[in-house]
Amino acid sequence: MSALSLTREKIYRTVARQLHGVVPCWICGEHVAHADATLEHIVPRSEGGSSHQENLAISHDFCNNQRHIHGTTPESKRPARSATP
Repeated sequence: MSALSLTREKIYRTVARQLHGVVPCWICGEHVAHADATLEHIVPRSEGGSSHQENLAISHDFCNNQRHIHGTTPESKRPARSATP
């Protein structure tokens, strides 16, 4: 099992515990079944995002693939970037 799989597992279990078994998809907001869960970078690595927990979210495999096919990101859910002094 890869390190990213272990992280997906850990994040999924943490969210499920905090939200009483409901794990919302970061993209569509619907519940994500464990078998359909993927780990998503909120700010893509290609845009300078990291693999730190703060930049990772659970999404449906389908939503994640559609996002990449259409090149869309829920902008309202992206963290605001702070200005560099």
